[in-house]
Amino acid sequence: MTGMGLFAGERALVTGSASNIGRAIAEALAREGAHVVLADVDSTRNAATLSAITEAGGSAEAIATDLSTRDGWKALAACDAAQRLDMFVHSASPPRKETDHALAVTEESWDGMHNVNLRSGFFLGREIGRRMRAQGIKGRMLYITSLHAETPRNLAHYSTGKAGQTMVVRELARALGPSGIRVNAIAPGAITGGGFNAAAFDFSDKIALGRPGVAEDLAGPAVALLTDRFSRYVTGTTLVVDGGIALFNWIKPVRD
Repeated sequence: MTGMGLFAGERALVTGSASNIGRAIAEALAREGAHVVLADVDSTRNAATLSAITEAGGSAEAIATDLSTRDGWKALAACDAAQRLDMFVHSASPPRKETDHALAVTEESWDGMHNVNLRSGFFLGREIGRRMRAQGIKGRMLYITSLHAETPRNLAHYSTGKAGQTMVVRELARALGPSGIRVNAIAPGAITGGGFNAAAFDFSDKIALGRPGVAEDLAGPAVALLTDRFSRYVTGTTLVVDGGIALFNWIKPVRD
């Protein structure tokens, strides 16, 4: 893979790379020639991502990191692998349960969700952006947000975390734009295999394309937003990739 593709010779950091959307994007970047730094709290599954990339001929390395802690982003930003980056993808987000609705979510769950999505998302992105600017790199950043940054999910910690993350994208895009650094987001719809439990809902007729999404459905749009070949004049925006589910009001509140 190396030496060929849209990102040949470039380096990318992907958080949440152990599974689902983060893994799919990491593998897509590697297929396009990037050296990918894989950052996740789940070392075992992150090692599987690493193996998948290297066995396919790609270049990557894996780092264990816990972005739910106050110092987690600092440790990741300080590691040798993050000292020179062309791309940053923030896909990490804690697991969530359908029972964690607004009247039941605990303070611990609230803090964990916001530490990963907001605290680490902002400060890690800002540090990487500062470094890109100092090194003269016209870098690109991508955050994985959610449709529920705009529409309540009945999971208050998740929806507010993603809403705040959307503004992080806009603030960083405005601050880093003069240095040629682009910052965007993808808002997925119902993507199976991650934090969304499709079995909990009857929504087969609520998606225009007739099926829930899979992680690989996000990989192509991510590549497009991260390459200047296709998106050199795109920054501060959120691309919805949802199969048309936003056309329907499909979530029913969980009742006590």
